[in-house]
Amino acid sequence: MNILFLHRNFPAQFRYIIEELTKDKRNEVIFVTNNTETRTYAGVKKLVYNLKRKVPDNCHRYTRFFEESIIHGQSAAEVLIALENSGFKPDVIIGHSWGSPLFVKEIFPDVPYIAYVEWYYNYVNSDVDFGREELDVDEKALLTCRNAHILLDLVKADCILCPTQWQKAQIPPEFHNKVTVLHDGINTNYCKPDENVKFKVPDKKNLVLTTQDEVLTYATRGMEEYRGFPQFMEAVSILQKQRPNLHVIVGGEDRVCYGKHLPNNDTFKKKMLREHEYDMSRLHFTGLQTYNNYVNLLQVSTAHVYLTYPFVLSWSFLEAMAIGCRIIASDTPPVTEIMKDNYNGILTDFFDVDALVEKINDVLDNREKYNFIRENARETILKSYKQSDLIPKQLELIYKVAASKAKS
Repeated sequence: MNILFLHRNFPAQFRYIIEELTKDKRNEVIFVTNNTETRTYAGVKKLVYNLKRKVPDNCHRYTRFFEESIIHGQSAAEVLIALENSGFKPDVIIGHSWGSPLFVKEIFPDVPYIAYVEWYYNYVNSDVDFGREELDVDEKALLTCRNAHILLDLVKADCILCPTQWQKAQIPPEFHNKVTVLHDGINTNYCKPDENVKFKVPDKKNLVLTTQDEVLTYATRGMEEYRGFPQFMEAVSILQKQRPNLHVIVGGEDRVCYGKHLPNNDTFKKKMLREHEYDMSRLHFTGLQTYNNYVNLLQVSTAHVYLTYPFVLSWSFLEAMAIGCRIIASDTPPVTEIMKDNYNGILTDFFDVDALVEKINDVLDNREKYNFIRENARETILKSYKQSDLIPKQLELIYKVAASKAKS
């Protein structure tokens, strides 16, 4: 079978499914991407498209996101046309709904298309109105236009793939009959507890932490409002004064992946370090780590904090559960789809720093008491999010969509 993938990045969410597909030597897997990194995978033909231009400065701000998506879609389309001219025809197309697959149906109209849709933008009971009063008309109009390319994908797709029920709920209900909820899965053989783990703190050569130490962890890609970084850092400033033996490890980069940036090239890390007092000998920013070091970071954790707006759920949250972390997490819909309070985690109000401090203190003071949460967290992932169980379901979906179109 010929399988065509499209994503701005490579391999992104499709890493494990393309590894599985290439095990069958009868499959030809082509991946079209804007990612110029040299990494590839055996059996995968990686084709890189180059953007023809940037979004012009005079573009209407409502349509800026759509124009960016069109530029990606048009650039990817040139690669697809060359593929078609070479005689390649996919049996199924799987594309991340972020511009690259925008014109696949114009080039391969009879080929079934699975659209991987992570997020549809809403302005009620979602991320943009979280903790705010009602948005004004200008904000609503801007957000509505952000869905333009996603709506085209929803209309054209033969199947829509979503990782969680919460993310499906954001999509307009008239498309729900095409939606399959299926997570990418967590490697539970790799993400697992290790009581003997040692974490060597970067830039502090003589500091090695173990599970016997008192360690508070936080790990997301960026340091931003959407993942509760300001609330976490405010809590840390309080906890350090109360707990002289507490070490805090912050994994991730000093950047914003989601949500607004601060003006004048300021960052939330710089802002929090200015506004609060910290003992920097016990507050460790690791930067971007190898995956192995990141897993070790979570394995050494005594208590782990995960906060999020009502937005896309982080893989790190599920990985922390698989590792058996004692997680204090925000009482927000993406979390509560999976986490039940005082069963497989501890829920807290996103904005209530005092409550966050109290719950972290309770876990740190009573780590043995909360071991049942560790066990239940891992069991939750083993039951519903185990990668080795979900990959066969992903394969089944891909072959089913391809076969159903072939028969029609």
